Amino acid sequence: MEKNYTNGEITIHWKPGKCIHSGVCVRALPKVYHPREVPWITIDQASTAELIEQIDRCPSGALTYTHNTDV
Repeated sequence: MEKNYTNGEITIHWKPGKCIHSGVCVRALPKVYHPREVPWITIDQASTAELIEQIDRCPSGALTYTHNTDV
């Protein structure tokens, strides 16, 4: 089941079934990703640019994002 986290500018989509637990996210942004906590992503601990840069490096594609737009 996909889980979503938003900061208003982007929404992070996490697909746990795709995650290979490489730790890239935790090493890149340790203030954001806390695997032993719930919720494990605290999106407000990094800028949108930092989040996008890290998510683009996710080797499994378990972390993706969409830009939020006002309709």
